[in-house]
Amino acid sequence: MPQLNPSPWFAILVFSWLVFLTVLPPKVMAHTYPNDPSPQASKKLETGSWNWPWH
Repeated sequence: MPQLNPSPWFAILVFSWLVFLTVLPPKVMAHTYPNDPSPQASKKLETGSWNWPWH
């Protein structure tokens, strides 16, 4: 039963993870969003109290 021999499958697993961990993170980290939020004026909006008719 050759599928129970872990040596070739373990090597394939390790090498594939090494490729994924060396190729994918730089590509993901280089991704930029087209609509980055820009900091707006830090002016606090004035909110008035509400006059609720409690009847």
